Amino acid sequence: MTRKQIAVSATMLLTALLSVAANANTYAFNVTGPGVNATIQLTYGTATDSKYSNAYEITSVSGWFTDTHNGLNIVNAPILGLEPLNYASPTSGNLAAPADFSKFYLPSSAGLPPGHPPSITYDNLFWPAGSPVTATGYPFSGGFFDIYGMMFQLGNGDVAGLWSIGTHSGSGAGPIYGVGVANANGALDYQRSGLTPSPEPGTFVMLGSGVIGLAGMVRRKIGR
Repeated sequence: MTRKQIAVSATMLLTALLSVAANANTYAFNVTGPGVNATIQLTYGTATDSKYSNAYEITSVSGWFTDTHNGLNIVNAPILGLEPLNYASPTSGNLAAPADFSKFYLPSSAGLPPGHPPSITYDNLFWPAGSPVTATGYPFSGGFFDIYGMMFQLGNGDVAGLWSIGTHSGSGAGPIYGVGVANANGALDYQRSGLTPSPEPGTFVMLGSGVIGLAGMVRRKIGR
């Protein structure tokens, strides 16, 4: 490869990197777990939760969602958009919940863990640097969703929610994620944990740093 070709390649690499940076408010990821497989792209702007300045409000979501766990037969259902926020009141004493805290109300607690209230919470917030503690008395945190997470509408009429229950001490892994599926008749699936997203947002930062370093090495080589 000639010096001119190397220079052109380095320029194209930097252009591609700048293009990614210019669209950093778009995040595409996959999530897998027992019976669950989803491909999701979300976008977020500059607006943040009024209580947490590092929690960005998700503006749109699209993709495909499959859940065959718990006897379901949801296969490649299109993700139509976000479930609108309704700014519900958190449990009494929970002073750490975001201002965008919302609830999807259910007719009963059937299908939910024992003692769970008849609703699934969400706030449609994205935390690029990892969420802090967002519930009084619950010490775990760290996911790109908090413990309430994002809820979206599916093409079959159901809604699905994704959340993080945070990083547990000694787990040796990153934040743990869960999923819930419901409709107006009740909860259809509720997996508090066990899901794995890929890639985590930090991967893009590491990739970008590596590309910048590589481009710098190429430039230094050309200049010799």
